[in-house]
Amino acid sequence: MANKLNVLLLGSGGREHALAWKIAQSPWLEKLYIAPGNPGTMQHGENVNINPLSFEAVKAFCIDKSINLLVVGPEEPLVKGIHDSFATDERVNHIIVIGPQQQGAMLEGSKDFAKAFMARHGIPTAHYQTFTNGTFEQAKQFLRTLKPPYVLKADGLAAGKGVVIVNSYDEASTTLAEFFGGKFGDASRKVVIEEFLSGIELSVFVLTDGNSYLILPEAKDYKRVGIGDTGPNTGGMGTISPVPFATSNFLNKVEEQIVKPTIHGLKSDGIPYCGFIFIGLMNVNGNPYVIEYNVRMGDPETEVVMPRIKTDLLEMLEACGNGKLDKVKLEISQQTASTVVIVSGGYPGTYEKYKDIRIDTAVPQGAILFHSGTALRDGKPITSGGRVFACTGRGNSINEALNCSYSLVNCIYFDAMYYRNDIGKDLLNYF
Repeated sequence: MANKLNVLLLGSGGREHALAWKIAQSPWLEKLYIAPGNPGTMQHGENVNINPLSFEAVKAFCIDKSINLLVVGPEEPLVKGIHDSFATDERVNHIIVIGPQQQGAMLEGSKDFAKAFMARHGIPTAHYQTFTNGTFEQAKQFLRTLKPPYVLKADGLAAGKGVVIVNSYDEASTTLAEFFGGKFGDASRKVVIEEFLSGIELSVFVLTDGNSYLILPEAKDYKRVGIGDTGPNTGGMGTISPVPFATSNFLNKVEEQIVKPTIHGLKSDGIPYCGFIFIGLMNVNGNPYVIEYNVRMGDPETEVVMPRIKTDLLEMLEACGNGKLDKVKLEISQQTASTVVIVSGGYPGTYEKYKDIRIDTAVPQGAILFHSGTALRDGKPITSGGRVFACTGRGNSINEALNCSYSLVNCIYFDAMYYRNDIGKDLLNYF
């Protein structure tokens, strides 16, 4: 890298705080801006009050501040075409954009597109069919060919809530009618019905320039709100990396059967891709199956993945944007990282906002506090979302990392705060 870089990072959650934390460590960084950011990202750069979906405002800011590299945190700007908007505007088309163009973003933007892509390129995934309101009767017939439980997925973006698993045919038919009736708006005009895969979930993260790729640390996410994996799904209550059951043999299968065919498939379909691919996997008797693709990093997974990457992230991103990812040597820490998410009481249902937060100054060694749903009032932190903090701990074992995470949890106080006290406990049996 010849010159230092001005970077704009889009987004406001725990994922963006973790990315900002990592980017800010680079000696190649000139200035980091985060739009809109949160009180945590302010520790690493300058927050700017711009909506990531206001593409013209984002472009104007990039011109004004001589931005060299744009990192798109959330999926919505990618699915709506922010990369294309930059690529076709000669004022900003020299800026590296990390995140795929709209066509590549369809891997997350449309479940049907993603499933058809996997089928076309021989990537292992659950058997499926896609239906619309006009093919409701055929959909019900297809359900009869499957064994319960049934998996129904809204085709489009539904803020992580568009997947429903039900245990009876009648419930599946009712849910299907709700989907077609507009439960998720346009996102559920089309519905993917697929067979249920039984196994253990984990996520693998890839950074690719469309030719070369780097496989980042894997992670296991805890989606359900209640202890013992009970209750409704959330955006994620905690996560662990590395994952003990992701052996080198299993991860080799992931690379050969999923990562390579995915990169090759994008290339052969003529889809350019520069950015992250988040592959949600199911380990079924030692074999990997793709549940879903996302076209950005996960949250709260980023909060354990970034602390395990030793290589300069900014260097990786710049190389990715210039098609030189094959020149980067990725170094990963052998330590375990764990994250416990603190949420507002009532989440993922209704919850109150704007509660005063008190944070003890004595943060445990090795712990990192990532802000997710916080704001400032008179210069002091208050809650502003469902997921409020991601408490990341590091250690030489899962137990050590979790002790560090929970020590950090115990430094935070606000009214009606809630967290799961069993994150990672299921993985202790693997040793």
